[in-house]
Amino acid sequence: MGSLKGKWALILGASSGFGAATSRELSKQGMNIIGVHLDRRNTLPNAEKLKADIEANGGKALFFNVNAADAGKRADVLDAVAKELNGNKIHIMMHSLAFGTLKPLIGEDPKECISQDQLEMTMDVMANSLIYWSQAVFSRGLFTKGSRVYAMTSSGGTRVWPSYGAVSAAKAALESHIRQLSLEFAPHGIIANTIRAGVTDTPALRKIPGSTEMIEFATARNPYHRLTTPEDVAKAIAAFSCEGSEWMTGNVIGVDGGEDIVG
Repeated sequence: MGSLKGKWALILGASSGFGAATSRELSKQGMNIIGVHLDRRNTLPNAEKLKADIEANGGKALFFNVNAADAGKRADVLDAVAKELNGNKIHIMMHSLAFGTLKPLIGEDPKECISQDQLEMTMDVMANSLIYWSQAVFSRGLFTKGSRVYAMTSSGGTRVWPSYGAVSAAKAALESHIRQLSLEFAPHGIIANTIRAGVTDTPALRKIPGSTEMIEFATARNPYHRLTTPEDVAKAIAAFSCEGSEWMTGNVIGVDGGEDIVG
């Protein structure tokens, strides 16, 4: 299967949810973690705890508390990363940015509906930023043959939920971006896949109106009668990132205990 020990992972959205769990799991496998996160004072301890856990696992932790959707900050981060890596490459880049507007698309009162700025921001952060980070990492020569790119999607990419329209559109776009990246990365031996997690109790989920009902429905629907956990996803990403899965690219991979196949 090959070892991940000593390799580097770039995690976008590292301090909570899927990003945090994947950072911990990969560090247990011997990887070094570059974490990009956006935390204010009240949530910054989460990132500090994660960094300490990574180092306790024997890995290096290079963390940046910046807006990942800001072009200037992205350039600053990758310039610093290139200097720190000193010729080493990024084996895994994970896109797990969850920041968008949860408002209906249509309503009698225009003030209650999503605005153009809010819709475009949601698409930019949760979908298009994957392209910009991929371009910037590739142009700096930080990817290598066998590097993996992962993007986190959900069943919301093909299904509807009240007030979830903008995020649903972003997830669908994200899946499309991964398909295109897999095609264009193929000549360079770089693998790109989307991970479709089942309903997972994360801070991002709790922000969705009706999340309690969503959790109850998913628990009843899932063949295992439990929610997906961030650790389920993290372990899958670690497994997919070892040698032997290079021919698996351009997919939407379900890590959900079979939840999505149940009607």
